[in-house]
Formats: sequence, C-alpha cells, structure tokens
Amino acid sequence: MPKPLSLPFDPIARADEHWKQRWGNVPSMAAITSIMRAQQILLAEVDAAVKPYELTFARYEALVLLTFSKAGELPMSKIGERLMVHPTSVTNTVDRLVKSGLVEKRPNPNDGRGTLATITDKGREVVEAATRDLMAMDFGLGVYDAEECAEIFAMLRPLRIAARDFEGE
Repeated sequence: MPKPLSLPFDPIARADEHWKQRWGNVPSMAAITSIMRAQQILLAEVDAAVKPYELTFARYEALVLLTFSKAGELPMSKIGERLMVHPTSVTNTVDRLVKSGLVEKRPNPNDGRGTLATITDKGREVVEAATRDLMAMDFGLGVYDAEECAEIFAMLRPLRIAARDFEGE
C-alpha cells in the first residue's frame, strides 16, 4: 500500500489554532492528538516489521513476555496482567500463536481451572529474528536519540502511575 502524501501543513497545529479561537488555549488537546497520531504511526511501523513473521506487535509482546519467564511459560491470567490487556485479548493472542506453532497451551497443574502458555522452539527463533528487526529500526523511534527516548518514557510515566498501571515510587 503506497504511503499517503504528506500535507503541506501540520493538521494538529492547525486544529490547535482553531481550538484556541473557538474554545481558548487548551494545550492538552494538541498533546493528546499528537500522542494518538504517534501511536498510529508507531504501531503501523512495528506491525510492518513483524508481519514477515506472521506476527502483530501484540503477539510479539506476548512471545517476548514468555521468553522473559524462567521456564518459558506463564499462566494466561499472568500474561494478561503483565501486558495489561483483557483476558479475551490474551486468549485471542495466544490462540493465534498456538495456530502458528509458536506457543503451546496446557492445563496449569497448580490451578485446576487455569491454562499455561509455553513458548516453543520455533517461537524462540521467531522472537529472536523479529527482535533483531525491531531493534534495527529502533522500534520506530529512530528520529530520537537515547536521551530523548528516556525523556519520553519519563514524561509518560506519571500518566501511567495515575492510571494505576503500577504503583509508583
């Protein structure tokens, strides 16, 4: 699919000008619109990078999480908790990974109702290759240096704490 043509102006800055004229200065409107647009851009770029592996970024994140676990497996509930997604999304994500042969599911011996997701050898190979590709393109953030990436992380952290993603220090 060809990339759309660039506009000759910044539509978010233009919207901000109109907003100021109509409702007054509200910097948070331009900020959130920029964040949402950046999310669209980044998701499209990282999804394109992992597409050759028949992954989406969400499936890639699940594989990475499994590689970080000691035994290469986690309860489905723990995956949802760590990725901060709804249980239905975890089930869909893991089922797609199972279908691709990257993950296996089995009953959790420690929880009669629970299910464990386990990364396969093929899953480990795919996550390593996809990670190399994502790192080579700086996860879509190549226009920023390491210090700027750290600043972005730091700037968004209070928002995540306020949303109770985790307990802040």
